[in-house]
Amino acid sequence: MLHLSIKQTQEALRQKQFTATELTQAYLDRIAQTDEKLNAFVTVTADLALEQAKKADEKANFSGLLSGIPMNLKDVVCTDGIRTTASSKMLENFVPPYNAHLYDRLLDAGAILLGKTNTDEFTMGSSSENSYFGTSRNPWNLDYVPGGSSGGPAASVAGDQSIFSIGTDTGGSIRQPSSLCSIVGLKVTYGRVPRHGCIPYASSFDTGGPMTKTVEDAALVLQTIAGQSEKDATTVDTPVPDYSQFLKTDLTGMKLGLPKEYFGEGVEKEVVDTVMAGVEVLKQLGAEIVEVSLPLTKYAIPTYYLLVKSESSSNLSRYDGVKYGHASDQAKDLEEIYLKSRSEGFGDEVKRTIMIGTYALSAGYYDAFYLKAAKVRALMKREFETVFKTCDALITPTSPTLPFKIGEKADDPLSMYMSDILTTPINLAGICAMSVPAGFSQNGLPIGMQIIANQFEEGKLFHVGHAFEQATEWHKKRPIF
Repeated sequence: MLHLSIKQTQEALRQKQFTATELTQAYLDRIAQTDEKLNAFVTVTADLALEQAKKADEKANFSGLLSGIPMNLKDVVCTDGIRTTASSKMLENFVPPYNAHLYDRLLDAGAILLGKTNTDEFTMGSSSENSYFGTSRNPWNLDYVPGGSSGGPAASVAGDQSIFSIGTDTGGSIRQPSSLCSIVGLKVTYGRVPRHGCIPYASSFDTGGPMTKTVEDAALVLQTIAGQSEKDATTVDTPVPDYSQFLKTDLTGMKLGLPKEYFGEGVEKEVVDTVMAGVEVLKQLGAEIVEVSLPLTKYAIPTYYLLVKSESSSNLSRYDGVKYGHASDQAKDLEEIYLKSRSEGFGDEVKRTIMIGTYALSAGYYDAFYLKAAKVRALMKREFETVFKTCDALITPTSPTLPFKIGEKADDPLSMYMSDILTTPINLAGICAMSVPAGFSQNGLPIGMQIIANQFEEGKLFHVGHAFEQATEWHKKRPIF
């Protein structure tokens, strides 16, 4: 039962092949058996999950979109009465007094919470090695990273510890680990899903979204969490379509662009070859393939990191050791409370972020760095809008590299930042993208294909992704660990 999709699971629940309680217990047993290897979970909510499952069984009709479906949340999504840490010592014992709005929507749809999953601290990283609670591991090879920052969610779904997870994507943090773990990961249009109750990294970039076993599952989860929220002024009053209507298998009439900059220097040959094999599948399904150009791509990484680190240094100023979070017991006065609490509570990558961001925003440097980056961001958004006048969606690799070994890039932050070179432009432009399993390397490591569409056109992602998925077998493969 742990291999089933959401739709298959609900059908089995309705036919009484098993109960929600039996299903939930099976997932909890799986977590107990495997998480010593994966380290995907920070907190397991076994009692709550079984209580929610019992209520689902008592209702018995499983009519909600996600009724009886066990899932987990990346540990930056606030949950009333349940520890929410952002995988940081700073919030090691923080228990929110409210739910994130997207979690309330999941509960209303009948989902069951198995627990909270590991992430790079405050979502800053591309490998899940920056967590205060230790590194998560890739279920396809335990010596390798699962990607980041949503590495715990990706490992948990790939390792059959949950049917789906909710991750967050600021510059690739859903898509890159989804690629590295061979699952489906959706980065929604900015404003499509409420950010309320999600601990922020960079507020004008952050998006929450589904990490699932199939494209259809991603459509079901987005159907549940999308839409304007009275708790988040950045959500948009745009109707949420019935995403299931886009799950088609014929791509006739679709024009798909291949941005040449996404297949060039720095992208490993095995990755390019695998994605191009996927493009051939899309051709056979009826899609027209055209080459396009996005020349500003080369500026994406410096533009992205200047902006997000500036926003983040501002966001992180709230953690001062006074109101909540870690407070040093070594401080003698107010200045030492600030200094020691933050020095003890934050890890190296967070400190690096604060220093870079504060520098970029400081007097005399603001115009040269932050303001210039903001202007380049606007140009990149315009460039995407121009390209989407000529094609329906874009096809690229998700990650420029295969999964790398744990510790391989730990002392090279610049190399780590380059892991996001193919995903950050999408966040800069505020558009949507999805990673789908596309194959494996000679060494059995996963490779994902990224589908990119314009603002609020997630339906096109589901159309292309579902057609590709139905024509291939990659999403059916399971790791053995």
